[in-house]
Amino acid sequence: MKKSVFLGVVAATTMVAGAAAAQATLEAVKARGELICGSNTGLTGFGAPDASGNWTGFDVDLCRAVAAAVLGDATKVKFVPTTGETRFTALQSGEVDLLVRNSTWTLSRDTELALDFVAVNYYDGQGFMVKKDLGVSSAKELDGATVCIQTGTTTELNLADFFKQNNISYQPVTVADDSEAQRQYLAGACDAYTTDASGLAASRATMPDAENHVILPEIISKEPLGPVVRHGDSNWGDIVRWTYFALLIAEEKGVTKANVNEVAASTTDEEVKRLLGLSGDMGAKIGLPNEAFKNAIAAVGNYGEIFAANIGEGTTINLARGLNALWTQGGLQYAPPFR
Repeated sequence: MKKSVFLGVVAATTMVAGAAAAQATLEAVKARGELICGSNTGLTGFGAPDASGNWTGFDVDLCRAVAAAVLGDATKVKFVPTTGETRFTALQSGEVDLLVRNSTWTLSRDTELALDFVAVNYYDGQGFMVKKDLGVSSAKELDGATVCIQTGTTTELNLADFFKQNNISYQPVTVADDSEAQRQYLAGACDAYTTDASGLAASRATMPDAENHVILPEIISKEPLGPVVRHGDSNWGDIVRWTYFALLIAEEKGVTKANVNEVAASTTDEEVKRLLGLSGDMGAKIGLPNEAFKNAIAAVGNYGEIFAANIGEGTTINLARGLNALWTQGGLQYAPPFR
């Protein structure tokens, strides 16, 4: 009985300590003078270091936008590579302040991991890639195939469901990350490679014989990808969420990296004034300078600029906006009112 009481006290103390640590994220980032962002181990277009160690990508730019909003400097970010298996632990433990690493929002992750998904920066779905010479035009023709799949991901579960529903079999070849999956796939260790369709496009773009690889037409799941924070720090979650929404509103209103200062000096649009810190004290409401969101836009551009520069149709990854177009253009990207 005494042991049970003691363990209960320990558990309660741990929970209180964890909540206190979570509440201190903004203060910790300010005191450190640096945002620590959990990223991919290397996914071209989304998050990867170049030969000099400089990180670039669609997810990377969201981290930089948060740093610009909080610290006034988009370069003050340390990127920590995480795999599918280590990413959530890195956030839970406090090793990183924020996770922006093509992570899917699911009920179990939202409720069981003491983490909060605060937005969806990319609407995706799981697909399959095969070599042209395999002679396959549909994922339903992969009966008996070997399939490269990352462990610790939703894709692992979706793969099992898809093959079971279609009464076909497969042999999984488990890998730790995208880089290993690509190596194994190119080496012939698996017939097919499955992950988010955007990840397949990113991987194919780096292959020397990209034209010899086909992304099959089936999309077998919903994969809403987005930034994740620790549960219990609602203010930090608000900061990340509204920094992201600011980038969407900037695109909707035609505010760009190039014209943000000009717009700030001349706009008569009341929402744009609030967005750029000219009225409403919107930054101050969440513990930031009022020009925080202007700083984010000036540093990385609006959502459309980030998309086009990193993964859009003018890049080797060549992704159309699709579901990630603004709501005004028939897509799902939609920000609540900035007021």
